[in-house]
Amino acid sequence: MARNRGRVLLAGATGRTGRHVLDALAETPLVVRALTRDADAESELRARGADEVVVGDLLDPDDARQAVLDADAVVSAVGVSAGLETIRGDLVDGAGVVNLVDAATASGAQRFVLTSSIGVGDSKGGLPLSLRALLTAAGVLSAKERSENRLRDAPLDHTIVRPGALTDGPATGDVVVGEGGDSVRGSIPRADVANVLAHSLFTRETENRTFEVVSRPGLRKRADNVVDIDWTPLPRAEAAGDESERKRERELAE
Repeated sequence: MARNRGRVLLAGATGRTGRHVLDALAETPLVVRALTRDADAESELRARGADEVVVGDLLDPDDARQAVLDADAVVSAVGVSAGLETIRGDLVDGAGVVNLVDAATASGAQRFVLTSSIGVGDSKGGLPLSLRALLTAAGVLSAKERSENRLRDAPLDHTIVRPGALTDGPATGDVVVGEGGDSVRGSIPRADVANVLAHSLFTRETENRTFEVVSRPGLRKRADNVVDIDWTPLPRAEAAGDESERKRERELAE
């Protein structure tokens, strides 16, 4: 994928993190395709900056294939909350993301940025025991681990972002990035996570790596294996020229 053009699929665009990702990507030259299960959300997503909207359910492999068609990159911000309703059946965090990874591979996409969670795999020590027990019982952690492993095994340049406990506060702009499993623990605003996801798409240094992230104000205890990432600034659409390119991309996909 060219770093300043192409088409990116944003899965989970109507979620609380996905909305922030859409805000960030809408300012770039990329053609942003938003995926949602809610047919009534199209006007809201377009108003927020989505160039294209696809309605579908990632638990349906056909919907996943349709969503990623002609996309150069994927950002996945999907996820479920732990509760009684999540214990039954497949989870979008697992089967849904696996379908999306497989569809992206088959369609020829090049880049995939995945939202996972601290507590998955070798980062389980970063999650409080009570919360880990709840998410384990709900099947969320095992579903996310399955998705992480599928993405690592796929022939895609990938970045896996494991945030700590998500909050709805404003972005702090001060994110502590760990690498190596049980590296950091604490909380982080969704807006900060969205910025990490969006910047990862353009930062080659993050390719084929897995990070744990919390905000510095939300950091609990000592941080280990902290890494300093030289984040590539988000490219900005330059009015006429880039808007014409985006329009041409949209027309070619129709």
